[in-house]
Amino acid sequence: MVRRRWRSNGRTTLLATAELFGWWAALGVLWLVFISTVDTLELAIGAAVACLGALAARAARRAVTGR
Repeated sequence: MVRRRWRSNGRTTLLATAELFGWWAALGVLWLVFISTVDTLELAIGAAVACLGALAARAARRAVTGR
């Protein structure tokens, strides 16, 4: 018998989405603070890098807590 290590339901999906959005927003604001000019390309790059950072932060937190 194969056991699942995780279970997904509406609540866990909502919490994961909220966590990712929180990290993305925080890292996006940090990116905007550090750049000198705000243009479309900078916003696109910042959003993409913040998304990667949010995924890495969530993965790191899950690795530490084991959840």
